[in-house]
Amino acid sequence: MKKKFKLQDLDCANCAAKMEEAIKKIDGVKDASVSFMTQKLMLEADDDKFEAVLEKAKAACAKVEPDCTILM
Repeated sequence: MKKKFKLQDLDCANCAAKMEEAIKKIDGVKDASVSFMTQKLMLEADDDKFEAVLEKAKAACAKVEPDCTILM
């Protein structure tokens, strides 16, 4: 499954790169990209694990950029 999400309050390109790197390490993630310019997250993960992967992605983002939120 592949979905795009809007990011709110992503403040720097370096943080976006760190988030992308952290999300790609999550078990079940096939691909991920975080764009600072468009403020978007593209997440591709196994269908049966997608919700769990999304929760872990939210936690990874919060660890790098506490003010940033992934909007549904």
